[in-house]
Amino acid sequence: MADPTRIWTAALIVIGDEILSGRTQDRNVAQIATWLNVQGIRLREVRVVPDDEPAIVEAVNTLRVRNDYLFTTGGIGPTHDDITVDAIAAALGVGVDIHEGARAILSAYYETRGGLTEARLRMARVPAGAELIKNRMSGAPGIRHGNIFIMAGVPSITAGMLDSLTGTLEGGLPVLSATIGCWVAESEIADLLAATERAHEGCQIGSYPFFREGRTGANFVIRATESVVLDACVADLSAALERGGWAVTAGGI
Repeated sequence: MADPTRIWTAALIVIGDEILSGRTQDRNVAQIATWLNVQGIRLREVRVVPDDEPAIVEAVNTLRVRNDYLFTTGGIGPTHDDITVDAIAAALGVGVDIHEGARAILSAYYETRGGLTEARLRMARVPAGAELIKNRMSGAPGIRHGNIFIMAGVPSITAGMLDSLTGTLEGGLPVLSATIGCWVAESEIADLLAATERAHEGCQIGSYPFFREGRTGANFVIRATESVVLDACVADLSAALERGGWAVTAGGI
């Protein structure tokens, strides 16, 4: 029987010089983190690396070992600088093959779009022994090798690949959250926050200060995997803040 307290974790490697240069703003971190939470998997680490094989190899071999799952985005297109497949194959110590299933998918997709050129065939290359992740958006599939999921950098295509993976990965309980806000400097209530968190096992309280309208305030995000535990913590924290003279705004300020 599965352990209900088991926490499943994932890491994400965002690959691409264009991300590090600022030319492209990454939107995959948020959508992958949200999707993973619904699957009961917590995104624990994100690393952004350039289109550089040694950097990708080092990141893959570090993160795949200390997490249940590893996702990568970017670098699986048809051009010469799309080196993710080669780098991950090198990290795993395997060769690179043309996946015949991917060749068939690409051949059908490009039949009325100019045919399957050598450049387009690059998108059928996989680390030896890999499986495919369906892509309903643009034909070119994603790739799964063990606990590694190699996905597109284009957010809309990534979303389609995540959709095809929904419900297929083993996970635990999704993390639930609630937010409350107060006009208070977080330094004034640091001890109160810590004491409330200690009193509610299974809850984490995050404090996010802001300065608005000439005043200092903070929003508090409470997280737990059980709604009863979450509700009790929110109620106790709200009551403690109100007793201290700080009006609480449900949902945050």
